[in-house]
Amino acid sequence: MQIVVDLTRCQGYAQCVFLAPEVFTLHDQEALLYHPAVPEVQRERARQAAAACPVQAILLGEEVSPGAR
Repeated sequence: MQIVVDLTRCQGYAQCVFLAPEVFTLHDQEALLYHPAVPEVQRERARQAAAACPVQAILLGEEVSPGAR
């Protein structure tokens, strides 16, 4: 599974960080960092994180590209 985060939409609420800390991290309390290729064991948490994003900035799929939104 691949993820792309639209960083122009992301407002730093960090719900994704709380739900999937192995995939998402905050750098300096503002910049979101993430691993675009989600390991199998983290897929459900990544789905939960995407669903919990208040601004729907996280796109999940088998193959997604930054221009997909």
